[in-house]
Amino acid sequence: MFRLLTVLGVFLVGAAGAGETVLIPAGPFIMGSDEVDTSFKSKEFGSRKPFFADEHPQRNIDLPAFKIDKYEVTQAEYAKFVVSKGRVAPASWIKNGYAMSLRRNRVAGLSEAELRSLVSEVFRLDLDANALDKTQLLAEIEKRWASLDTLPVTYVSWHDADEYCRWAGGALPSEAQWEKAARGPEGYVYPWGNEWQPGLNNTGEQAWPEGVAPVGSYPTDRSVYGVYDLSGNAYEWVDDWYQAYPGSDYRSDDFGRKFKVVRGYGAGAEGHYALSHFQRGAHRLFLNPDTTNAAQGFRCVKRDR
Repeated sequence: MFRLLTVLGVFLVGAAGAGETVLIPAGPFIMGSDEVDTSFKSKEFGSRKPFFADEHPQRNIDLPAFKIDKYEVTQAEYAKFVVSKGRVAPASWIKNGYAMSLRRNRVAGLSEAELRSLVSEVFRLDLDANALDKTQLLAEIEKRWASLDTLPVTYVSWHDADEYCRWAGGALPSEAQWEKAARGPEGYVYPWGNEWQPGLNNTGEQAWPEGVAPVGSYPTDRSVYGVYDLSGNAYEWVDDWYQAYPGSDYRSDDFGRKFKVVRGYGAGAEGHYALSHFQRGAHRLFLNPDTTNAAQGFRCVKRDR
């Protein structure tokens, strides 16, 4: 099987392009929060930092208009960047067979036995490959590729996400841009409002085969501006280093040019980690910019012109 994957290669062919964007109008919004963890839940759940502390102080910020991706960057969109820039594909693409999706001519030239091996060992489709002929096997592989196309790309470091956005004619959003897109001008706690409601977003407790769901699968996880998946599905890199907000009374050894901020919530967390606290628009997470994982994605912004 390794020989077969090597023959097919990991670089993809596609035309450059960018996803659909949403205009976020100029004007003020509420950023951060003044909440306090009076019940000490952060210690109960083993949080590295006190809940809410790095969100202080809540303040009004005025931003110029900008455009932000309506959805998280998909695997199909990222594939175009991989081949254009000669980048290594995300590690998951080798394991699940997505790296072959735009080498259809090579896949079509494989023998029936090789296709059966792909279906069983790489795509791991729940079917009897021995009962299918070559045409049927190719059709099943096409269906699998199509299902992977619309997933948010993951296993992407901050550096790769930043370069992708620049290649696509934009940039990673700032924390302020991301939070305004999520909370709207009223400063909602969640994209849909101020009250937590289970099942409105993908927290990883749902039975999606890849953990993350196709972008836009949760119409309820939609901000007032029409931006999707800001509360769940994939964690999202933003441009900023993890720093204290202006006027903050919170101090941390993690502040500085060490970690990049991550916003939103990533599917794959289970049990008590799927807390509503982490899915709030003001919540801040931070990671080493070299980090890649199964729930780490991103989206891009552009200036309104």
